[in-house]
Amino acid sequence: MSVDRPIDTHEAYVVVEREIGLLLRRSRAMSTRLARELHPDLDGAAYGLLALLADAGPLRATDLVVRLGLDKSTVSRQVSSLVDLGLVSREADPTDGRAQVLTPSAEGARQLTAIREARRARWEEDLSHWPVADVARLGELLGRFNRLGEAQIRGTAAPTG
Repeated sequence: MSVDRPIDTHEAYVVVEREIGLLLRRSRAMSTRLARELHPDLDGAAYGLLALLADAGPLRATDLVVRLGLDKSTVSRQVSSLVDLGLVSREADPTDGRAQVLTPSAEGARQLTAIREARRARWEEDLSHWPVADVARLGELLGRFNRLGEAQIRGTAAPTG
């Protein structure tokens, strides 16, 4: 799309839908590959759950259900898989001893960090010909887009900026 001509609103949304669809398909494939690097028996969805726990944990399984917008049985199955593989630990919730919180185990955190560092290096290599301002803007726009999705999952108003 050229900035020299007026922007067609419908076409802009068509392009966004197409490009996000492609991004999501590639993301699923990448998550599956990264999960296999962590452990041959790990599925791609569980990799995403482990990454969320590393970024936002410790969390209860119910928190994961809300944050990911998945059903309880799916999250339970993925958590069990991660615990069985030694990648996630369950501990008593310090605020409510009846509940459990989930955190990456030392081994899970180590493996996830190694994979993320390799992936970040790959992004840096792939985007090295982009101006740094463009990379920063892409990160900013993706963050804004993700906050919109989080607001939709929570059923709250979308953030405005």
